[in-house]
Amino acid sequence: MRHLIGIVLALAAAAAVFFGGGWAVARILAAHAHGTSLVNTSGGMTLAALLGTGLFLGLLVAVPVSSPLGAGLPGLVLLAWSGLEIFKTHWAMRLIPVSGFDADAASGFRTMLTAGVLALIGMALIVPIFVPSRWRRRELADEFANIPEAELVH
Repeated sequence: MRHLIGIVLALAAAAAVFFGGGWAVARILAAHAHGTSLVNTSGGMTLAALLGTGLFLGLLVAVPVSSPLGAGLPGLVLLAWSGLEIFKTHWAMRLIPVSGFDADAASGFRTMLTAGVLALIGMALIVPIFVPSRWRRRELADEFANIPEAELVH
């Protein structure tokens, strides 16, 4: 059950990187292109989306109770996509969802892909896959298990 929840979290992480990260990066680049700052309501929402995405991904990597699939699967997909971008750029660009439309998320995701940011994120996300303790179920500690019976009678 824990790994099934991990797969659901992996889908949420992929959506967060695409929509949250991609949209935020596109908005930041647009603000810089127009010579404006992010010190307004729109800029605050942009930073909140970017920081919220980073916080969610960080929690998936750091929280030991969650399945390593939650962070590992999107990390593997991002690494594979980055590798595809290196060898077959046109294929990698065609695989970007809603790229036919002028969507901010798609253009921001494209920027992160071509800049290598997705490879960096992917490497960080796969770390839990290589931690053996993340694959085992945590058992509740029995605080009376190692206490001799003579001490329990007091």
